[in-house]
Amino acid sequence: MLDFIYYPVSFILWCWHKVFGLVFGEASAIAWILGIIFLTFTVRGIMFKPFVNQVRSMKKMQDFAPEMKKIQKKYASDRQRQAAEMQKLQKEHGVNPLGSCLPMLLQIPVFIGLNHVLRAFTMPPPGGGPKTENYFFTQHDVQSYVNAKLFGVNLGEAVYNGVGVVSGGAANVGFQWGVLPVALPLMIVASIATHLTARHSVARQNAASATPQTAIMNKLTMYIFPLGVLVFGALFPLGLLFYWLANNGWTLMQQRLVYTKIDKEEAARKAEAAEKRATLGPKPGQKPTAPKVGQKPVQQKKNQPAQTGSQKKVAKAGSAHGFAQLTPAEAAAKAAEAAKADGATAADQLPADTNGQNGSKDNGTDVPGLLKDSTRKSGRKRR
Repeated sequence: MLDFIYYPVSFILWCWHKVFGLVFGEASAIAWILGIIFLTFTVRGIMFKPFVNQVRSMKKMQDFAPEMKKIQKKYASDRQRQAAEMQKLQKEHGVNPLGSCLPMLLQIPVFIGLNHVLRAFTMPPPGGGPKTENYFFTQHDVQSYVNAKLFGVNLGEAVYNGVGVVSGGAANVGFQWGVLPVALPLMIVASIATHLTARHSVARQNAASATPQTAIMNKLTMYIFPLGVLVFGALFPLGLLFYWLANNGWTLMQQRLVYTKIDKEEAARKAEAAEKRATLGPKPGQKPTAPKVGQKPVQQKKNQPAQTGSQKKVAKAGSAHGFAQLTPAEAAAKAAEAAKADGATAADQLPADTNGQNGSKDNGTDVPGLLKDSTRKSGRKRR
């Protein structure tokens, strides 16, 4: 019924067994164990691209997890609307929820197929007599597998063969205590490898996106699944335990490589964004050139020649006094003109002790061009 699974699995195993059989001998347990391990690596290599897509999909889902929480809270009473909004959000971010399940779904048929193929080596044919074939394996291959023993135990034997779903009609039904010394260390190591793989995956999750359902799943994958491997590993043949070990070892190595690559890509994007912001924004330590609050910009009148040298204005801009914008010579000329206009001479308007400067510090103003109160004259003659 599942020949479409059994034949491909047996073909890959047959190829690798032939390769390692040339080195260690076809009847060697090492050749069969390495064949099973590299069968695992072949299948996982085919699923490498879906695994990378799975990791990227999970990363995107963690990034917009706060938005998902808002939708769940907003439409808590309307499950249909909530599902529609979640699908819309996932479509906007380009996330496929099934992408994270695809690698696991692809491994299940391989697990079932390998278990059946390994069991079938020791299953008697329906009509009785010797086993002549096992899918891609010939009778010679079947005999080499039966004769391949690891510490006196055949690779197709398990601690307990009483469950038909797993044993598939094995010849030796019941407990096989001679298998336990070899199977128990493999079961323990496989359980530890399952825990480490799940722990490494959980450590990558974003704490902000955690939900009660996520916490439950994390506990299941980190503790319940490894415990299940330790307990139900007694039902698996030795060859399948080697498959489980190779599968978890590959997963742990693949996670480290893929996560490291994604972290580098994320760091590069952040550095590029920071560099772009630094290029567009002001340089560090640069003072802003914007005018101060309340300060009016000084505009030069049209058709007015630029002032150079001693003609430059030296007083404060925006002074209330008209002379505050002029040099001492210009201030004196201005004072003379003002005195003439008022009927007085320029000599009456200039102080005697300014030494050519029309400024005074005695009056407290300290503004050039402003006369002392004591020396100012009205310009009219006293009668």
